[in-house]
Amino acid sequence: MIHDPGLERLGRESLRELQEQRLSAIVRYVYERIGPYRERFDAAGVRPDQIRSLDDLRRLPFTRKSDLRDHYPFGLFAVPREEVVRIHGSSGTTGKPTVVGYTRADIELFAEVCARSLALIGAEPGMMMHNALGYGLFTGGLGFHYGAERLGMTVVPASGGMTERQLLLIQDFRPDVLACTPSYALTLAQAFKQRGVAPEDISLRFAALGAEPWSNTMRAEIDRGLGVRSCNVYGLSEVIGPGVSSECVEERSGLHVHEDHFLPEVVDRDSGEPLAEGEVGVLVFTALTKQALPLMRYWTGDLSSLSSEPCSCGRTLIRMGAVRGRTDDMLIIRGVNVFPTQVEEVIGRVPELSPHYQLVVSRDGTMDEVEVRSEVTEELFRAVGVELLSDEAIEADHTLRDVRGHLGGLIKDTIGCSMKVSLAAPGSLPRSEGGKLPRVLDKRPRERA
Repeated sequence: MIHDPGLERLGRESLRELQEQRLSAIVRYVYERIGPYRERFDAAGVRPDQIRSLDDLRRLPFTRKSDLRDHYPFGLFAVPREEVVRIHGSSGTTGKPTVVGYTRADIELFAEVCARSLALIGAEPGMMMHNALGYGLFTGGLGFHYGAERLGMTVVPASGGMTERQLLLIQDFRPDVLACTPSYALTLAQAFKQRGVAPEDISLRFAALGAEPWSNTMRAEIDRGLGVRSCNVYGLSEVIGPGVSSECVEERSGLHVHEDHFLPEVVDRDSGEPLAEGEVGVLVFTALTKQALPLMRYWTGDLSSLSSEPCSCGRTLIRMGAVRGRTDDMLIIRGVNVFPTQVEEVIGRVPELSPHYQLVVSRDGTMDEVEVRSEVTEELFRAVGVELLSDEAIEADHTLRDVRGHLGGLIKDTIGCSMKVSLAAPGSLPRSEGGKLPRVLDKRPRERA
């Protein structure tokens, strides 16, 4: 189903007219209400009345995450704090969180775009959604909660963690839709398998997964393990939260951007110049209709591309490619740019390995080194009959040696650089407990201030 066919099927010319009207209005709004924006516009020699078309957008300066931190906590709000009905924020694991605020109208918008996204992934009124995204400062749980209710669904607000309880609720309540991170969906799938619950005995039909990059290899594993069609949902708290874009269940190839509210660009990560459709660069979003925190040309750091090719689902909204990684997640190994999802895709080509892996980054002198730790399947582990996958055990078993060598060769041939490969026993590497799962363990020495 399409939640709002009038807007989601709007002709491209009509959509552009709507975007330009909203862009002109929001630029005047932020100039009048947000002092730091007014100062930056003035410094760049840009007046609000000069922004009339989408082609004028490139005249505006970028907004970056550092701008939110520089004006922490409420310095970029466009309304008095008393008009803000909810505050969310990033985890703040590297310092103070980036703070975002919502007026009552923003909360309505948040529910609307999440309802659209759930309809995109196959959800319908009357279905039940098991929501295993975290509730709290993280935007995911509450965003999908209100979106599902807006769509007319029943919501089970399970939140993250407590996997045993999650399994019990899914088996007893028999929901149709699962919302969580992809790594936690994989955790649930393997937990069901360990308990002897077959995919065809699980009631779930669709999964809305997001908040971390993931590959088609992981998608296939989740689909098989839970008996679902899983779709990628994208968002970030600075723009609204989840609901910025979503794959449609019909094609699962590119994420439809709700571009009547969030104007997307892809720009060169070095020059900042706009790139043509199909070219990979940094995603940039302008919030066209938000009230409390309407960011202009927000530099997400996520690498993707855009396409306006027609989609079989009937929506005319532009599609962004699945995020390949973040600029700050990129590893440079002997001059080669490497993202964790690239390694994940290669691991998926080795049938003796499970999707669980970890990258360990260290530094020998001036060169960064990466060790790929990958779990073998339970079937292979039982077949080789060892208690511990030590280097000695691997060297003594030709099957394990072949698997390790095969993965190392594929990484070198596919990604273009050599990495050390270690095999791990099933269940030995970190699992998601509901939140984002860090894939990189960075052991490089920290620079002294």
